[in-house]
Amino acid sequence: MEGGPTNNLISKLGSQGTLSRFELISLIDSLDESVHQHLRRTAHRVRVSMYGNSVYVRGLIEFSNICKQNCLYCGLRSGNKQLSRYRLSLQEIIKCCDEGYRLGYRTFVLQSGEDAWYTTDRLAELIRCIKHSYPDTAVTLSIGERSDECYARLYEAGADRFLLRHETASRALYDALHPTMQFEQRRERLQALQSIGYQIGAGFMVGLPGQTSADLAQDLLYVQELQPDMIGIGPFLPHEATPLRDQPPGTVERTLDMIALARLLVPQALIPATTAMGTAHPQGRELALLAGANVVMPNLSPMSVRDKYMLYNNKICTGDESAQCRFCLERRIEAVGLYMDMGRGDSLKYLDRSGQPSAPLIP
Repeated sequence: MEGGPTNNLISKLGSQGTLSRFELISLIDSLDESVHQHLRRTAHRVRVSMYGNSVYVRGLIEFSNICKQNCLYCGLRSGNKQLSRYRLSLQEIIKCCDEGYRLGYRTFVLQSGEDAWYTTDRLAELIRCIKHSYPDTAVTLSIGERSDECYARLYEAGADRFLLRHETASRALYDALHPTMQFEQRRERLQALQSIGYQIGAGFMVGLPGQTSADLAQDLLYVQELQPDMIGIGPFLPHEATPLRDQPPGTVERTLDMIALARLLVPQALIPATTAMGTAHPQGRELALLAGANVVMPNLSPMSVRDKYMLYNNKICTGDESAQCRFCLERRIEAVGLYMDMGRGDSLKYLDRSGQPSAPLIP
């Protein structure tokens, strides 16, 4: 099969970094067991050529599960009245950072639902405190849609990165799944963040109800056009307290294919091996790392709230201490021939933009 038309498309993508929309849809439709490994090996080679065998680690702090939005797939949706809500104080968040810093983390990801209690002033104070205490760290925000003024002030306070998945590049699918949100607004927010100077992360779910190969191709072409610093891709996993609770989950195989294709289309991007992948398959994160991913995000949230930040059913690692998460992932990463890099782990795109030298590749 190495000389077949599907493998020829993979080889073209690996060497040229682009395909037409028609070619991409054809490739997605043609992927089967005979070509999965060729695609993922190609993506892994490209990833190693860009970043070596290092896997960047971010400490994740899920500081509020309160959200004003009502997305049909999300366990934090405002319509979920069964969920016990929480928000961490600024002091509790700082305590998580203190523990993470002692464990070696040099990037903190502050993630929440869209919770208006955390005003721009409060968030700016939090960021300044983290950067003052730990000036060698990067702060990543994942807090949803805010105003240009808010984004600019948080950047000025010291925030380095912002994760805002576009969720799906299909307008029809986006509108169907996000009754309280707007398709164009999501894209405008990503463009605003990029213009301000953040390292931005976009991304999408695989296996959404009604999603087609053409939709997935559009997702991939959108991230190629946007050129984000990070691309988060994970399987759709249903949550019991949402309207999509009875829908089948996205498959690990199709998600690995999308990770590999994203690596080939945007070779300099950082791509996480997500917790959702680890939830969907016992070795899901390892498989993602071997298909082009190069970031993991162990949890630093307090044990008392871990099981309340449930975007989907059966989320892993909710019962592990922070140190357990960190060293468990290190063993898993080393088991597949890679190594854990505890540095800031900036994207090559950012290093190019800022004129900074990239770290030497470690084979």
